[in-house]
Amino acid sequence: MLIYLLIINIIAFIMYGIDKWKAHRKQWRISEKMLLFLAVIGGSAGALAGMYIYHKTLHKKFTIGVPLILVIQVMIFICIMGDFYR
Repeated sequence: MLIYLLIINIIAFIMYGIDKWKAHRKQWRISEKMLLFLAVIGGSAGALAGMYIYHKTLHKKFTIGVPLILVIQVMIFICIMGDFYR
């Protein structure tokens, strides 16, 4: 599971960078749905890092949504790990 989270977070971070790169070149961009989907499936930390490094902070669905997704995922992880160690 940790390997999956590492990989999906790296992918999310890279995708935010690619989206910004394409925006500067006026090319087809990665959809906002895809960027948010990467956060939902476990890449929220990478998405959050990419969001602030690559300046994807104008839309509330990103500035509120991605941190909220991260908080929910951390809470779920803590609950799972707490049950695991009982």
